[in-house]
Amino acid sequence: MLAPTHRTSAEPDNVIHLTGILDVRSVGDVRQTLNHLIDTSDGDVIVDLEEVDAVDATGLGLLVATHRRTQSLGRQLVLWHPLPSVIRILAVTRLHRVLKVERTPLPLSA
Repeated sequence: MLAPTHRTSAEPDNVIHLTGILDVRSVGDVRQTLNHLIDTSDGDVIVDLEEVDAVDATGLGLLVATHRRTQSLGRQLVLWHPLPSVIRILAVTRLHRVLKVERTPLPLSA
């Protein structure tokens, strides 16, 4: 089950951290949280996907709807640090061309 986690006080108020699976069972709660975040913050809306294991079609639909809503407000949805499994689904659906995705930088090896 996916759950939004609380932000720390040192973190900007426009970031939401998600964990688990973004699917039909969790999308309702996440939609409410994202809408609240959009309504109460300024600037880009950042969704940290570092701990999201998988996304189904309903979850992808939520991301696209959120992208459209933020765009209509002159803002941007940014997906932070998705795991390779999530990157693959974004690539297969070609949503990586529509949504702004910021990957985790690869560590430099000596």
